[in-house]
Amino acid sequence: MPLVFGVLNEVAGAERRVAVVPDVLKKFANLGVEFLIEGGAGLAAGIRDDDFAPAGMVAPGSDWLGRAQLILRVRPPTLAEIGSLPAGLVLAGFLAPYADAERVRALAERKITSFAMELVPRISRAQSMDALSSQAAVSGYCCALIAANHCPKFFPMLTYAAGTIRPAQVLVIGAGVAGLQAIATVKRMGAVVTGYDVRPETREQIESLGAKFVDTGVSAAGSGGYARELTDAEKAQQAERLGRAVAATDVLITTAAIPGKRAPVIVSADMVAAMRQGAVVVDMAAETGGNVAGTVAGETLTIGGVTLIGPVNLPSRLAVHASEMYAKNLYNFLAPFVRDGTLALDWDDEVLAGACLTHAGEVRHAGVRQALGL
Repeated sequence: MPLVFGVLNEVAGAERRVAVVPDVLKKFANLGVEFLIEGGAGLAAGIRDDDFAPAGMVAPGSDWLGRAQLILRVRPPTLAEIGSLPAGLVLAGFLAPYADAERVRALAERKITSFAMELVPRISRAQSMDALSSQAAVSGYCCALIAANHCPKFFPMLTYAAGTIRPAQVLVIGAGVAGLQAIATVKRMGAVVTGYDVRPETREQIESLGAKFVDTGVSAAGSGGYARELTDAEKAQQAERLGRAVAATDVLITTAAIPGKRAPVIVSADMVAAMRQGAVVVDMAAETGGNVAGTVAGETLTIGGVTLIGPVNLPSRLAVHASEMYAKNLYNFLAPFVRDGTLALDWDDEVLAGACLTHAGEVRHAGVRQALGL
């Protein structure tokens, strides 16, 4: 019996990405994997059904689900979708493991072996599998474009017959993958860029991109490359010094996140009120609560002359390249366990075990169990 992977249409929201692209499909085919793909799955990412041939077979609907041993997807399945999956199936994709206890419980009860790409350990060996980072790079780039589109000023310095226009001042808060990509993109557009992160080791990274660093005197170096939560005293010191930088900027882009928790509120309503008339704020963390007081996910608001933007699902806006990057992450994660045309899951592998959400009717990830009370 051949090893069959499947890809279904994404039904959540306005998702345009797809979990596999033709070039990656060929790599899987070389490992002995056959693909069944629901018709139209790649259209929003610029991939016609015919483009998947000959390595993949496009089939209408999902009647072929019983033939697939593993399903690849972008967004978490709905409860209805989980109920339609064959018991014992393997599932890999973004599963938002900390967001919905009912969904996680449903996966376990259905005896689905699920791997959440958000849970892939952040170790050197797993860098090529790090889908959070690849999609964050897309998000950071998109934030810069959104900011430039809404800013009432030129980003670069401009000289014309009557004089010179000064470049826009841009502040990026958060120097993870998304923040650094935003800094680099804004810098290429010609703006004067300042960056800030509570992790002191990011100063060198920010400055290497040609941006200045805002030093608040607060360090929140945490584990796994993420920041820890600040104490109340640290938050007060950070707010006072960061507030001055926010007030002096034309554009503010925020990208700070803590895995499995609400985004930290870094910019208060008072800071927003002190910003220049016509200033623009792009809050990349809007979907998890926002870094800026007043952010509403999916909406663009005007507060006291400041435009506050809460974009959602940013990688979907660049569906062609975002899908390509994500598909390669999935391939690099799964390929080591495809041997001689069979799927051989090695539970002694720290990457595989670390990314496992549910297996054999249990919630396997200890952090998720604890966070969701499971």
